[in-house]
Amino acid sequence: MALSKRELFLKRRVRVRNKLRKVNAGRVRLSVHRSNKNISAQLIDDVNGVTIASASSLEKDLGVVGKNNIEAATKVGAAIAERAKKAGVEEAYFDRGGFLFHGKVKALADAAREGGLRI
Repeated sequence: MALSKRELFLKRRVRVRNKLRKVNAGRVRLSVHRSNKNISAQLIDDVNGVTIASASSLEKDLGVVGKNNIEAATKVGAAIAERAKKAGVEEAYFDRGGFLFHGKVKALADAAREGGLRI
């Protein structure tokens, strides 16, 4: 029986996270979530179980409220890199979840790298 899109997404997310956990123990995780209307990113410390910083296209000061395009992803990536610097985080590993590293997810990662965050 063929798997649904959602089941494939969940399998891909588990596979990606498990591989990243093995390789990047002790580092902060930059987790990305993309919906049909918005995109968001979080810096998560898995050891302590806390979110260090977050950025989303829902924030009014970014000027892209309710948009989910490459421009919005770029602004969110730059914002998360800036907030990571303020929190003292210079290096993180990129957790794309079940999303493909293409388009908006790639734009967010590239903007975070340009902002000084080593991914």
